[in-house]
Amino acid sequence: MTDIWSVQKRSEVMSLIRGKGNRTTEGRMIELFRESGIKGWRRHQPLPGRPDFTFRREKVAIFVDGCFWHGCPDCYRAPKSNVEFWKRKVDGNRRRDRRVTRQLRSTGWSVVRVRECVLKRSPVAVARRVWRALRVAP
Repeated sequence: MTDIWSVQKRSEVMSLIRGKGNRTTEGRMIELFRESGIKGWRRHQPLPGRPDFTFRREKVAIFVDGCFWHGCPDCYRAPKSNVEFWKRKVDGNRRRDRRVTRQLRSTGWSVVRVRECVLKRSPVAVARRVWRALRVAP
């Protein structure tokens, strides 16, 4: 199927699309919190990097990272077209993730990053990581 717009116009249109959370992975995390009895979380608090979930009292920030967008070493498969763009995009996301994690930790927050594939494969392990972070939190 041929695109109806030029490459420049398609790029302009796509740049205007803004995501607001990933319903499937974040929804799965919410289910996990409820099943595990984890309470007190808030979503999308105005902190650096906009964590997906925060526990303000315990100062724990949780990010649920999609395997494609964050370049999961186990799952990521680079697209075959526009290779350089996607390499820059994913590498930039990884750099931002490291910078945001350092920034939050420097202000006393504990940071938990959960990859999408780990959440699918072993939710019990993810729940244990969250419980551990909440107990050890400063």
